[in-house]
Amino acid sequence: MHPRLLKTFLAVARHRNVTRAAEAVHLAQSSVSDQIQALEAELGTPLFTRSRSGLQLTAAGAALQPYAEEILMLTDEARGAVAMTSGQERGAVSIGALETIAAARLPAWLSRFGQAHPEIALRLSVAGTGDLLRKLEDGDVDVVFCFDRGEFDERFATRSISREPLTLIAPAGEPPLPPGKGLAMLGARRFVATEPGCVYRHLFDAAFVRAGLAAPSLAAEAGSIGAIARLVAAGTGIGLVPRLAVAEALARGEVTALSWPDPAQAADLAAELVMIWRRRRVQPPALKLLLASASTGLDALRPSDARPRHAEPFPS
Repeated sequence: MHPRLLKTFLAVARHRNVTRAAEAVHLAQSSVSDQIQALEAELGTPLFTRSRSGLQLTAAGAALQPYAEEILMLTDEARGAVAMTSGQERGAVSIGALETIAAARLPAWLSRFGQAHPEIALRLSVAGTGDLLRKLEDGDVDVVFCFDRGEFDERFATRSISREPLTLIAPAGEPPLPPGKGLAMLGARRFVATEPGCVYRHLFDAAFVRAGLAAPSLAAEAGSIGAIARLVAAGTGIGLVPRLAVAEALARGEVTALSWPDPAQAADLAAELVMIWRRRRVQPPALKLLLASASTGLDALRPSDARPRHAEPFPS
C-alpha cells in the first residue's frame, strides 16, 4: 500500500466527498477516484459506499483507517530518523495559529528562530481553531498555537504557553461599573461576541457560566476580534475578549477597559494559550529545532501565575 494512496484514502474518509478530498490533497477528482479504485483493487474489497449524506466507510474501510494513519506517521518518522543520522537541518516547518496569536505573540520569536536557522523555511497559516486542528491532523501543519478548550486527543502533545487575561471592553469614555451592583448590571448589558463554534465565543460563554450569570443578550455577532473592537468603539455593545487581541485599540483610545465587577472571579478570567503538535517517535529535524527553541524562546510569555493543564515537555 503506497503512502500516496493511503493519504488520498484518509482525505476521502475525512471529507466523505471526492471533490473536497481532491482539494485537500491537491489532486484532480479523477485522480482521487483512480487512487481509491487502485487501493480497493489491491485490497480486494470496497472501502466506501455511497449514501445520501456522502461517501461512507465500509467495514473494511473503517478497519483500514487507523492503520493508514499509523503507516503515514511511521513514514514521516522514518524520514526524520534518516535525516537526523546525517545531521541534516534543512527543511521546513509549517505553523498554524489564530490570527490574534500570529500577530501579537509569534513574530519576535519566529524572527529570532529564522535568524538562528536561515536554512529552515517557516510557513505560517492563519485560521480558526477547528481548521487548525484539522490541518494538524491531516499533516498540513506541524504545530498549532491556539487557545485551549479543555479537549484532549492522545495523538497530540499539548504544552501550555501562557494565560492570557480576558478583558471587558466598552466605548471610549464609558464609566466603570459600580461596586456591589456591577455583576447585575453586567448581566443586563448587551454584548458583541464572535459566532458560536469559535474559540473566542467558547471563552465568552464559559466566563459567564463561571460567574454564575445567564448568557447575556447579544447586540451583534462578528467574525473577528478586530470587528468586535470596532463595533464596541461605535457603541454597538460591550465585549469580553483576550486582552492581547485589543491591546492596540486600547492604546489608541478607541475602546476602554472595564474592571470585572467581582475581583475574585476576575483572576479566573483568562484563556490558556497552548502549543500543540503530533506525537512521533522521532520528530523531523526542523520541527525538533523549533520545539527546542519554543522551550526557551516562549518562556517570556508565561506569567508567574500560569497554571498549565496536561502540559507536556518539549522533545529534547
